[in-house]
Amino acid sequence: QVQLVESGGGLVQPGGSLRLSCAASGIIFSISVMNWYRQAPGKQRELVATITNGGSTNYADSVKGRFTVSRDNAKNTVSLQMNSLKPEDTAVYYCNVWGTTTALQPLNSWGQGIQVTVSS
Repeated sequence: QVQLVESGGGLVQPGGSLRLSCAASGIIFSISVMNWYRQAPGKQRELVATITNGGSTNYADSVKGRFTVSRDNAKNTVSLQMNSLKPEDTAVYYCNVWGTTTALQPLNSWGQGIQVTVSS
């Protein structure tokens, strides 16, 4: 009963930019942490960026200085601004949130994933 809807993926040339967005809805009481993961073909899913409800952020070394994560607590949305994209950024990107449901149960929900392809 929690839905995460991602948008903004697509095909971009190396050096280009994309902005991913994720909107959470449903039986959400609060969201503490919002994450972006990615999974490239033949590789394990990896954590790309994290942002807490206080605004603290953390990034994978491979994207530091190029990606920026932000969130709107009032709207339960998280975004990932991706600049200077490289072919190795090609992957399916997933939104993930931790928090509490309206029934005061732990919440750990995933989006369906969105494709990002960096290629000339």
